[in-house]
Amino acid sequence: MKNRNKHINRILKPKPKENSTLLLMMAPATVFLILFNYIPMGGIVIAFQDYIPSFGFFGSPWVGLKWFRYLADMPDFFQVIVNTLIIAIGKIFLSTLFSIVFALLLNEMRSKFFKKGIQTIVYLPHFFSWVIIGGIFVDLLSLNGLINQFILWIGFSKPVFFLGDNHYFRGTMILLEVWKSFGWGAIIYLASITNISPTLYESATIDGANRFQQALYITIPSMLPIIILMATLSLGNVLNAGFEQIFIMYNPVVYSTGDILDTFVYRIGLVNAQFSLSTAVGLAKSVVSFLLIGISYKLANKYAGYRIF
Repeated sequence: MKNRNKHINRILKPKPKENSTLLLMMAPATVFLILFNYIPMGGIVIAFQDYIPSFGFFGSPWVGLKWFRYLADMPDFFQVIVNTLIIAIGKIFLSTLFSIVFALLLNEMRSKFFKKGIQTIVYLPHFFSWVIIGGIFVDLLSLNGLINQFILWIGFSKPVFFLGDNHYFRGTMILLEVWKSFGWGAIIYLASITNISPTLYESATIDGANRFQQALYITIPSMLPIIILMATLSLGNVLNAGFEQIFIMYNPVVYSTGDILDTFVYRIGLVNAQFSLSTAVGLAKSVVSFLLIGISYKLANKYAGYRIF
């Protein structure tokens, strides 16, 4: 027994050389995190100051919660929050739905050649930046673009200004995000499908279940834990409507429906040089996002058994 305990202690005993190597490998990432994530947090004080760049942090007058009260009274701020929630929730819901459906359909394909080909084609948009995709779709969705030419060809009387009409802008942004991301999002659902025991399908086949019934009564119920997990974890992104996409594709005509929190912060902070106000907006968003992430992990632990700590 003593020999066994000695052997276990020898295995579990920290090895200084191995640890130092691992710590050395972690050092660049740790330094990067400190420099670009933790040190900039000191700028939060700007939200509580009437910040003047020439005076700096220590010379600018302290105004407390003035800018937060100012935000509450701004007539456009509530609309910005509504825009953010509609676009973000629409993206999360439809991307999840399309990813699940695509994973189910792809799983039913028997030809490996077509399956791999379709996977490659559908995954590809995920790897392109919004700068590239935005430039392409700004042309495609213009009044003289290919999509409007097709709309006129099939019998509509006038073209649709997708990027310049408040009725269509939100829906256009949501659908473009879904098109870009649903293939990549399906990977985790495909992985969950491959973990389903083949004996379940064999038993269902013996009982006379067709492929649709097998998907309905075996595949989807087996996927529910990962679906619940991904849905709860996405709660933390409710206030992230996609800055790059909106910034590249929106314009002043659609501010009333397309302006989100991130673009709002950009405009008032960098364009209008209202640094204190923009920092207050960013801080408020970060606090709410932090609370939502905490809630999402609690729900994930409760309903899907997922824990980080």
